Amino acid sequence: MRNVVVVGYGMAGARLADEIRRRDPKAERVAVTVLGDEAHHAYNRVLLSSVVAGSLTTDAVRLHDDDWAARHHVELRLGEPVTKIDRTRRVVHVGETEVPYDALVLATGSRSWVPPTEGLLDGNGGLAPGAVAFRSLDDCARIVGHAAPGTPVAVLGGGLLGLEAARGLAGRGCLVTVVHPVGHLMERQLDAGAGRVLAKSLRDLGIEFRLNALATRYAPGEGLELGDGTHVPADLVVVSAGVRAETSLAEQAGLAVDRGVLVDDALRTSDPRVHAIGDCAQHVGTVAGLVQPAWDQAAVLADRLTGAAPAARYAGTTVVTRLKARDIDLAALGDVHVEVDSPDAEVLCFQDPARGRYAKLVLRDDKVTGAIVLGAPDAAAAITQLYDRGLPAPTDRLALLLGRALPAETTASPADLPASAVVCRCNTVSKGQLVGAWRAGATTVSAIAEATRASTGCGGCKDAVCGIVDWLAASQPQPA
Repeated sequence: MRNVVVVGYGMAGARLADEIRRRDPKAERVAVTVLGDEAHHAYNRVLLSSVVAGSLTTDAVRLHDDDWAARHHVELRLGEPVTKIDRTRRVVHVGETEVPYDALVLATGSRSWVPPTEGLLDGNGGLAPGAVAFRSLDDCARIVGHAAPGTPVAVLGGGLLGLEAARGLAGRGCLVTVVHPVGHLMERQLDAGAGRVLAKSLRDLGIEFRLNALATRYAPGEGLELGDGTHVPADLVVVSAGVRAETSLAEQAGLAVDRGVLVDDALRTSDPRVHAIGDCAQHVGTVAGLVQPAWDQAAVLADRLTGAAPAARYAGTTVVTRLKARDIDLAALGDVHVEVDSPDAEVLCFQDPARGRYAKLVLRDDKVTGAIVLGAPDAAAAITQLYDRGLPAPTDRLALLLGRALPAETTASPADLPASAVVCRCNTVSKGQLVGAWRAGATTVSAIAEATRASTGCGGCKDAVCGIVDWLAASQPQPA
């Protein structure tokens, strides 16, 4: 039997263990040991903003229950960080013990990056009192503990996670100011026009912004001083200024590292017995940073480690970024930083700031290669399906931007949706798979989620999954 050791029990490591057991349910081919440095069972980091907002409990974001490891023949060790990898002897050090491996998988994720703001760190390298990162379940507990109504809060970072934290805290009645060093929000995923409309929509929800602003000094209990000499009062500072791949173990072990642990299409590092997946891995020059690539990588690696598909290769993942913030519907995908007058692309743009709507569509050879859709969920659904499936865009581009030209794959009725249509992007679950699971006995949304994992990623497909379950219950004979 082959001994696989997974270092990291976050979303990538937990998914890999699940995928291995799907292929080898009785542990006849592969023994799995998972080493987690947190004391918690695996949880969905994508949904942490909902925990901050109070719309989900900590139990609701758990990926595994307390009995998961025993049921699935997995040796799980919590709260025991790995301190060293010995590649010569093929063991990892956990405290005073050694864990041998035949194949080692690094799923160590990423860590919050702390900007060089004076006073933000204490003398021991941790965050100063009143400053909290936004990365883990424990971070959420600390944030919520400070988040009484009326509390002035500063969020450092106007990217995806920072805005989700800001919206959650504003929903709790906090007085939130976002400090961002760039001229518009979410600059990696949005152009300037979309960033401006998003900022207006969030201002209407009570969030203030200081853009093109650098925090130069933090004083606990007082707040932030900015580079222009102004002051942002804050009893709490939430640090969400980006992440860095956690590569320290790999570097110590002498593995090839750039911005992440370098891997090939087989997800092997420079040592073929050591693999890396998720946020810590760098494949074809890109660190993943989102959940869908991590889970696609887990499926490929499970195929290889169990022998289910030894030739499996990871070819990359097309991702759609969604802002999970109440009252804001935003999707961004592909190459959005293309000018309207670009000679090699067809670019359309629609703006309606007063109503919080913005849409940009980038097409090449009639195919969607990039899009930003804010405040138009029907258009976002249609464009995402076209992007996923590589389908030609309708000739009426404006109707598509406004959500009025929906291809068959995005029709509102579950009955008309083709079986091949992807409902859950995070887990690549089609309508046909949902119907198959329902007919096999998974007749509730929770049972469907357990059987297929649909709705367990970003949560954006939950309404669609509910609609399909309701349609099946009303129109199909109940399974025996």
